[in-house]
Amino acid sequence: MARPIWTGTLSFGLLNVPVSVMPAERRVDLHFRMLDSRSNTPIRYERVNADTGEEVPWKDIVKAYEYKKGSYVVLRPEDIKSASPEGREAVEVEAFVDAASIGPEYYEKPYVLVPGKKAEKGYVLLRETLRRTGKIGIARVVIRTREYLSAVIPKEDSLMLVLLRYPQELVDVDDYALPTGKTASYRITPKEMQMAEQLVDSMSDQWKPGDYRDEFRNRLHKVIEKRMKSKGVVTPLVEDESETPENASTNVVDFMALLQKSLASKKRTPAKKTATRAKTKATGSTSKRAPAKAAKKAPARKRTSRRSA
Repeated sequence: MARPIWTGTLSFGLLNVPVSVMPAERRVDLHFRMLDSRSNTPIRYERVNADTGEEVPWKDIVKAYEYKKGSYVVLRPEDIKSASPEGREAVEVEAFVDAASIGPEYYEKPYVLVPGKKAEKGYVLLRETLRRTGKIGIARVVIRTREYLSAVIPKEDSLMLVLLRYPQELVDVDDYALPTGKTASYRITPKEMQMAEQLVDSMSDQWKPGDYRDEFRNRLHKVIEKRMKSKGVVTPLVEDESETPENASTNVVDFMALLQKSLASKKRTPAKKTATRAKTKATGSTSKRAPAKAAKKAPARKRTSRRSA
């Protein structure tokens, strides 16, 4: 069974629901190794110095940003860590928007939010509220060293956490030469439009994901099996049977009181005050929202980070 990416809380208003972020996609790609055709031995990739050609050990490798061609600024691990926002183990819902208001170009990667022990009530409360209102939650979440914009979406019995792309990551379609204007400008007749609509109508069907398969992968897999049999080689696949860590238990929460307070204050779960916030409070100014308090993980739990996006 898959391991959680991390375990923390899903916060909205003053409510915190302990959850685990679990993978929602399965890697089905066929992985190939590069071999030396003369001896059929694997080829190893090495980290080498571009000038000397010598191999560089991991302990001597640092991250750097190339601000202009050939010029770099080196970043230490503490530099990257200092840029990470607070609330690392919290999915902080900042607003609720209409589900249809987000274009498909913003959706990037899906996860499943799994409630912790005794956290089912808050989980179901949010899931059913989103379903009835047709809303989705817009949240921020930190995975490894990067902060992601995300959407909390009800899906059957689950709450999905779908990472979103920032607007800065999208290419403006106006950068491309696209056909604009009315259909008459492209000599499209009303009859052609009518026939095209009839074709779409005749091909219309319900979306059934199970009807679709990666045909190329299936054919390639058969080729591999045939090749293995011809060589008399059979290598069984070994599956990971490691157990998923048990979620931490939670206390009973008065949801009605928290909902009433959230509606009255329109604030999110208060977090620990930093020196900057304390100074701001002393001057009499207040921020619109405060990040939710991150959940403390059990000492024995290990967090498995996902592959960088």
